[in-house]
Amino acid sequence: MFFKSYKDSEVKKALYFVLLLGLVSLFGDMTYEAARSITGPYLLYLGATASAVGFAVGFGEFIGYALRLISGYLADRTKRYWLFTILGYGINLLAIPALALATTWQIALMLIILERFGKALRVPARDTFLSYATKKIGRGIGFGLHEALDQVGALVGPLIIFLVFYLGFGYKEAFSFLLGPALLALTFLFIARLLFAVPAKFEADTKQAQVLEQRLPRDFWLYAFGMGFLAFGFLDFALISFHWEKAKVLDKNWIPLLYTLAMGVDAISALILGYLYDRIKLKALLLALVLSLWAIPLSILGDEPLVILGVILWGIGLSAQESIVRATIAELVPKEKRGTAYGIFNALFGGFWFLGSFFLGFLYDYSPLFMVVCSVVFQALAIPFVIKVKVQK
Repeated sequence: MFFKSYKDSEVKKALYFVLLLGLVSLFGDMTYEAARSITGPYLLYLGATASAVGFAVGFGEFIGYALRLISGYLADRTKRYWLFTILGYGINLLAIPALALATTWQIALMLIILERFGKALRVPARDTFLSYATKKIGRGIGFGLHEALDQVGALVGPLIIFLVFYLGFGYKEAFSFLLGPALLALTFLFIARLLFAVPAKFEADTKQAQVLEQRLPRDFWLYAFGMGFLAFGFLDFALISFHWEKAKVLDKNWIPLLYTLAMGVDAISALILGYLYDRIKLKALLLALVLSLWAIPLSILGDEPLVILGVILWGIGLSAQESIVRATIAELVPKEKRGTAYGIFNALFGGFWFLGSFFLGFLYDYSPLFMVVCSVVFQALAIPFVIKVKVQK
């Protein structure tokens, strides 16, 4: 069985809460992953260069991660987790339809950064909620289930963009259409708030007064820096799709479909990796890291069949980052400091992501092959760090 003692009423409640947050993420990802599937080509359409795309994506991610350091700390100190979650989702989601109004790539960049700012506000608080509930149903499968629902939306979103393009509409109409799923996501978020006002009740208090004074454990810092190397080398889909458009590897209309494939792989992989994580812990993460090392070489240097395989492996790598990478934080850090821990982790992850995206985008303008080599090397550097980290079985 995937879940612990399903007959337990508290387990049922925890599962319902995870499902509700999963529906929020489903419609949320339907909104911003649909937009993400065409961000690279859209910036090219507005006149941006590869370096500008790398900067736009990287800086946006940096803002989206770095500010989590502050929002996570403030969420822990104030205990206003719902405030950060709701405000963050509002900004995060409504910035996407506003991209339809952009007339220059600089304006689009500002909206991309605003969207990431909203995500920075909400993620530590939201992940803290998930860490409480997944104590009841299993860390791996709980985060995996949330990620699977998240990726169902990410799968459907690019299909919407494909349909909009197929019907003869352009980028502006595509972004405008995304207002609908954004509002649905916010609706489910308010339902979750009404039904589960205090999610911390899912996890019993343990030595709270003592824990508040503790430093974050050494294994947490080791793990965070290891994942930083992964972030540095893991190429964003915007730059991958930029390459496909510039090198004419694929027709523009097929790019959202390949992103849809990646999101489908992500959804399935999240459940499988979550199940494995609850049984073999970080060995599941190591498996995902080894498989995803091949994603960038195949996606950038391969022809059409190899590109498809590269996208599948890219989806597995992304799935690990969004599910079991997050679940591990809950295993390494005590309950009362998880908002802070998620904030610090994401700030480091985003900082490395920003530097890596800008650096790899810069390298691409000179040598795509050299960029691919650097991508693989930096991702591989994460593996020794993961091997050294210990989590309880």
